[in-house]
Amino acid sequence: MASTQTGKDWRFRLHEIIYESNTRAGKAFDVGLLIAIFTSIVVVMLDSVESIHQHYGNLFKYIEWGYTALFTIEYILRLISIKRSISYVFSFLGIIDLIALIPSYLSIFFMGAQSLLVFRALRLLRVFRIFKLTAFLTEINFLTVAIKGSLRKISIFLLTVLSLTVILGSIMYLVEKRENGFSNIPESIYWAIVTITTVGYGDISPVTPLGKFVASIVMLIGYAIIAVPTGILTHDLAIAAKNRKELTESCPSCGREGHESDATFCKFCGAALL
Repeated sequence: MASTQTGKDWRFRLHEIIYESNTRAGKAFDVGLLIAIFTSIVVVMLDSVESIHQHYGNLFKYIEWGYTALFTIEYILRLISIKRSISYVFSFLGIIDLIALIPSYLSIFFMGAQSLLVFRALRLLRVFRIFKLTAFLTEINFLTVAIKGSLRKISIFLLTVLSLTVILGSIMYLVEKRENGFSNIPESIYWAIVTITTVGYGDISPVTPLGKFVASIVMLIGYAIIAVPTGILTHDLAIAAKNRKELTESCPSCGREGHESDATFCKFCGAALL
């Protein structure tokens, strides 16, 4: 019985240090973690400079793997310190932590993958927790809820735009001649995408009067299309604003945040909040 209680106390103390920043140990851990993240990003950027890489490439390699080992241990400790580790893995910060680890191990099999380690910059979002800037975390959660709510509608919209570009690209392929750059349907669809998104690289352009007429229609459609996803997201932002929640401490069971300020139980797993 005593050993069980000791195990719970050990996990509780570990959770307080890793997930909470309202204690001296927790704040020291988070500050040290941010310093390690920042310096590891600097190492990756310096290693990409050829002249510096020639002189210090091997040193940077050892330093980078040292940081990888450190962050791997930290990630494992985060999983150990909570009861429902799978919930943390699929949480917002959990996914970011995992993405920050993957490039190092990918570099073993794929050359150049270590340049993706700059994704560690996303982990600097933890600075908001350290300095009690909970308003920023609230805004992140607020925006995430709005994007989730509009994801299905935006997906349908993008599918419609994709179908439209295929049709318009095929029409342009029939209208224009091959020597004008529209040598096949995929090339014509590429032109339609570039035009309808108002990017306009200019590497392919219509020459015939009918082709210019079709291009004008595509350009006008492009301007009209821009307003659609903006309106969808704005609508879902308004809905999310009505159900806005204040962030408090993370759940000791699943490690997730986003609870109401007066909540006593986790809304994700039902565990009691500390």
